[in-house]
Amino acid sequence: MQRILSSQLIHRVGETVRIAGWVHRRRLLKSVAFLIVRDAAGLAQVVVTDPAARAALEQLTEETVVEVTATVAANAAAPAGVELTDPAVRPLGPPAVPPPFDLYRPVLTATLPTQLDHAPTALRHPSRSAALRISAAAVAGFRAALDARDFVEIHTPKVVASSTESGANVFALDWFGRPAYLAQSPQFYKQLMVGVFERVYEVGPVFRAEPHDTVRHLAQYTSLDAELGFVADHRDVMRVLRHTLAGMLGAVTERAGGALATLGVEAPAVPDEIPAVHFTEALKIAGAPADEPDLAPAHERALGEWARREHGSEFLFVTGYPMAKRPFYTHPDPARPAHSNGFDLLFRGLELVTGGQRLHRYDDYLAALAARGEPVEPYAGYVDAFRHGMPPHGGFAIGLERFVGRLTGAANIREVTAFPRDLHRLTP
Repeated sequence: MQRILSSQLIHRVGETVRIAGWVHRRRLLKSVAFLIVRDAAGLAQVVVTDPAARAALEQLTEETVVEVTATVAANAAAPAGVELTDPAVRPLGPPAVPPPFDLYRPVLTATLPTQLDHAPTALRHPSRSAALRISAAAVAGFRAALDARDFVEIHTPKVVASSTESGANVFALDWFGRPAYLAQSPQFYKQLMVGVFERVYEVGPVFRAEPHDTVRHLAQYTSLDAELGFVADHRDVMRVLRHTLAGMLGAVTERAGGALATLGVEAPAVPDEIPAVHFTEALKIAGAPADEPDLAPAHERALGEWARREHGSEFLFVTGYPMAKRPFYTHPDPARPAHSNGFDLLFRGLELVTGGQRLHRYDDYLAALAARGEPVEPYAGYVDAFRHGMPPHGGFAIGLERFVGRLTGAANIREVTAFPRDLHRLTP
């Protein structure tokens, strides 16, 4: 008899079936016992009345893996409206050692450090696994939205010979006796691949050796990157980003609606046109000094409240960041050279996406590196490609964990990350 999932039981009333999963909870009453089995699709209630079967059930511990063969009976009070009767319960392994928290409770009450220390079992709780289902759906939506626009998925190296962003916050490693670094982003490679496919994207890990110990930073996270050629300026990139976000949220609603319901959240609507403000105007809205070079978290929160109040939007573009705060490959605004054709997208008052138009002329790269006192040699393999013809192009990068964290209302980005890597954590 082939195993079925708990979600299929509703269609098998009156039949004998086989399920398998984990002992989620046991309820041992005087005249009857209930075994709740958890599988990837949800919960199934097993009714045990036979004295011998009850005695065996009493020996099982929560999280023990079992197989149950039983008859499906309708019961409106049971999970999904059905329960299993006359069961034969067979352990598929030794009794499990119970974890240091109760997974059957509606809320996982253990502290976040305890959950992270015991991540392989804590992630079994519906509230934790729901976030990961949402993450998977978001990635599927990202890919589908860009595939529909003729983007090609690429896979780029995560070990590089020099710092991608010309900064110091990189993880150094030994590459057969030569210095190498974990990639801070696929930025250089995705630009170069515009010269091959015109439109490319990548889903992959990036590494930032920044000593942040905050609720919004990780040393390794998943970046959703896209780059497209033949743009007029950064606004073309913003339009593709808006389409991509709509696709991601649509996929989350369609593919992970149950996970959203588990967490009690709804996916927000993406406006047909996301409101945008220039950096100089954003400073005024946020009440920041006019000479502020960047937006602080408090400024981002103020802008998020403003966008919701004035435009009814959970999203806000901030354009025209100062060139001094953008990487050397960023294209300046021709009308205001001190400002860039770059942007950030705020989601509910938190920076979610960074993007913009890039330089595409070889001489401009030489000038940009010289202006920042950067030698050309470490970037020769990258910059040289621009001697051979590159179109005007631009792109963006979405932090997946930030997206999911903001969507679900998580207080800490680690709540939506399976095995986070940060300033203090390398295990499990």
